[in-house]
Amino acid sequence: MKLVSACLLGLKCTWDGKSKRNEKIIKLLKKEVLIPVCPEQLGGLPTPRIPQEIQGCSGEDVLARICKVKNKSGQDITKQFIKGAKETLKIAKQLNIKEFIGKSKSPSCGSGLIYDGTFSGKLARGDGVTTALLKRNGIKVITEKDL
Repeated sequence: MKLVSACLLGLKCTWDGKSKRNEKIIKLLKKEVLIPVCPEQLGGLPTPRIPQEIQGCSGEDVLARICKVKNKSGQDITKQFIKGAKETLKIAKQLNIKEFIGKSKSPSCGSGLIYDGTFSGKLARGDGVTTALLKRNGIKVITEKDL
């Protein structure tokens, strides 16, 4: 059993109200139980929503309260991102899940590379907020690009 970013399973929960359906993930359903989660929705953000990015740092820094997550309008949505990460971790612990497949580059679910906070499409090294919390708690994290 694994957690997976809900958008990768075809649920329309991305910032623009669309999905990021991934056929490799869909095929994985035939041999594994995949539990869909959208940390941003679990944190209370609506769908669709204004694009959001971690501001020049990483998910670890957000969890440490060193920096913030803001949407493109400048609204601080750090609280919702941390809440969504904690809710995702709670699900993982309740189900004894040890692996998460996240959406690459996402400010919540990205692993290794995320958008840099300038809303310019540029990438920076780092993990999303949920990914950072899951890794901190011993849960293996990969993205759809790793399959």
